[in-house]
Amino acid sequence: MNISYKNLKLIICGTFAVILVAGFTSCGKKDLNSPGFEFMPDMYRSPSVENYGTYMIGDDTLNSAMLPVKGTICRGYMPYVYENTKEGYEAAGMYLKNPLPLTEKIDKEGEILFGKFCIHCHGVGGMGDGLVGAKLPGPPPAYSGPLKNLPEGKIFHSITYGKGTMGNHASLLNTQERWTLVHYVQKLQGPKTVVTDSTANPAMAASTPTLAK
Repeated sequence: MNISYKNLKLIICGTFAVILVAGFTSCGKKDLNSPGFEFMPDMYRSPSVENYGTYMIGDDTLNSAMLPVKGTICRGYMPYVYENTKEGYEAAGMYLKNPLPLTEKIDKEGEILFGKFCIHCHGVGGMGDGLVGAKLPGPPPAYSGPLKNLPEGKIFHSITYGKGTMGNHASLLNTQERWTLVHYVQKLQGPKTVVTDSTANPAMAASTPTLAK
């Protein structure tokens, strides 16, 4: 095939122009994270799908996962049935008992947990003389003083939900760790001086407990 010099020159110039335009198009990026011109963008940038959501991709509806049935409890989890109310607090004091037997191991673990989470406010001996507690509007009461006869259920309830200036520790300590800590707090309380809870509200204690559904 005979190609004149003029036509060959046009072909070469045209090819060079196409390459030049393609180069500027792919390399001239406003977005530094962009790979430039994408011939198949779906393969470069797949759609992000979050859990438990419904998405429209084109004409298709995509469910990434189904929500669990209302009231579902995950395996191994025991829900706490006492509400964060005065009634729930009193009910926990009357009916909630420590399921962990007190052993030397439990006592040691309780001391370690107390040192990590409680000593800053309550002090080494639970006297409310911790370095942080001294800066609070009112220091925590001493375990061997006003809280000496606080029952195990109320201690657990307070650790779970928090009380006064103390925040809840349910997200920091699992159920077993909270009960382990209850044993150590009772050790700091010393021997009980009365059978009944000296901190109880008589009207509340006499009422029927209100439990979470």
